[in-house]
Amino acid sequence: MGSTKPDKARKELGNKLKQARKKANLTQAEAAQAADVNTNYYARIERGEENPSFEKLNRIMKALKIKSLDVS
Repeated sequence: MGSTKPDKARKELGNKLKQARKKANLTQAEAAQAADVNTNYYARIERGEENPSFEKLNRIMKALKIKSLDVS
């Protein structure tokens, strides 16, 4: 599992995913289900508490219909 203390990059990633999810009018549970990840895990990603694998991040991005994220 990932760290419970968010770092800046993970927090920024979480914020971007949250914005995209809200723009898509999805709940965390709906986004998690569409990406085939656990709802609690998805929520921790949005809070910056998890460091998702590339594969999971790719599934989440597809579920949210986003092609790329600028997390610089």
